[in-house]
Amino acid sequence: MKKTSLVVMAAGLGSRFGGTKQLAKIGPNGEAILDYTIRDAQAADIQDIVLIVRSEIATDIETHVENIHGGNHNCTFVYQDDFGPHREKPWGTTHAVLSAQHSIAEGSSFLLANADDYYGPASFELASNQLPLLNPGVGMLITFELAKTLPQSGEVTRGICNVENGHLTEILETTSIGFRSNGEITEGSTGEKLNKDAPVSLNLWGFHSSIMNPLEQQWDRFLSENAAAQRSECLLPESIHNLMNDGDLIIKTFSSEEEWTGLTNPEDFEVVQSKIRNLRSL
Repeated sequence: MKKTSLVVMAAGLGSRFGGTKQLAKIGPNGEAILDYTIRDAQAADIQDIVLIVRSEIATDIETHVENIHGGNHNCTFVYQDDFGPHREKPWGTTHAVLSAQHSIAEGSSFLLANADDYYGPASFELASNQLPLLNPGVGMLITFELAKTLPQSGEVTRGICNVENGHLTEILETTSIGFRSNGEITEGSTGEKLNKDAPVSLNLWGFHSSIMNPLEQQWDRFLSENAAAQRSECLLPESIHNLMNDGDLIIKTFSSEEEWTGLTNPEDFEVVQSKIRNLRSL
């Protein structure tokens, strides 16, 4: 069977959270969200783990992983800031993926995840079944039902997917989405009603290792235009969209029935902690 691995993006600054949210202690034994991601992936037989970190938090994350998973954790650590020109703010998710390219075996497939998103065991089972089937020019996206990604109150931004015949055609970043008092989900600025089961992207992607060459071309193009920028980011959804438009990539979509949760702001912590503990006790 084709070799598969999990790549976790854990190099973010956590500016809105106000600290290293990658290590926020959510579980009863001090587990962070990324620890559940590692466990769920390995339980689904995705054994090799690549963690993309920043140099300044690398020791903290490495120590944490060893404390939670033991000395035989099978994790490789990659420093995102070792790739490309140095800048305080990381260069974005396309850049993050490319920083891990030498840790991905040629001809293998890998799953990509965010460190601060909780995807659930069934999502990794679903991904594990599909990963070995990926070939050059074909990737996948695990989508989630919109209603299962929303807080009970307040508004959020979500990437709503247009899907035709099981293939992704577009991701629409949609702001001010929330539940209303009548139970409907609407987009706040327009009042447009949204389907509760609309597919949403939360950056749980699967790719064949050959994706690195076209992504590098996307990065080179971005850098040539933004080398002096301090805030611009080369974002994976935009790179994927460009490759799809050029006819170089097809993305198959698979819907997870898991309930998602994640950390963005400090006030999310107790909600996420309670939600994950409830989900893990089911």
